[in-house]
Amino acid sequence: MKIFAILLAAAFGYFLGSCNFSIIVVKLMKGRDIRTMGSHNAGLTNTLRCAGKTCALLTLVGDLLKGVVAVWLSRVFCGWLDAGLAPGNDTHYIGYIAGLFAVLGHIFPVYYNFKGGKGVLVGVSTFIIVDFKVFIALMAIFIVILAITKYVSLASIIATSYCPLATLLMSWIADGNTFGRSFLYLLLSIPMSAVIVWMHRSNIERLLNGTENKFSLTTRGLLDKER
Repeated sequence: MKIFAILLAAAFGYFLGSCNFSIIVVKLMKGRDIRTMGSHNAGLTNTLRCAGKTCALLTLVGDLLKGVVAVWLSRVFCGWLDAGLAPGNDTHYIGYIAGLFAVLGHIFPVYYNFKGGKGVLVGVSTFIIVDFKVFIALMAIFIVILAITKYVSLASIIATSYCPLATLLMSWIADGNTFGRSFLYLLLSIPMSAVIVWMHRSNIERLLNGTENKFSLTTRGLLDKER
């Protein structure tokens, strides 16, 4: 039953993750494909810059919810299938599976020719259900780095890179789980973090050569001139 639960979580995550709200919202409200605008990334920052605050807000809500729903559904079904870890049918582990595939769905959406965003928002949203303390820690890091540097990409990369360590510490120290169980959660969080950082490789190159754009609410309307 654990194998079936894992496959079910992967399916929930991928097909919900493939619902890219940046693409959906901009198409409905602006009649354009966000992937042809600005940086060509179907994500929150590019949506804000090119389509405005309303589209960005709807994208934020939609992409947050799909990660939350994917993890929640997966854990519910895992519990019903009695496929959790002993003791107590612990379904915590299944959230990492659903989260990873939600990120993969967002990056490679089956509904949009496998061309989506970079997965940051979806990835962090899954921790609202997986481990809310990790979610708070990652958001705090993101906000601090963004406030200091004004680089969304750098804040995303640093917060994402910290995710496995935060997962270990929160589970082992804050929640009092065994080191073995906590280390398992760390291992499960690594693929999600790795794929998100990998999707930022072009941003890393621009950060290194000093051509990365800084975040500003006044950059809305750059449209196709962006990068």
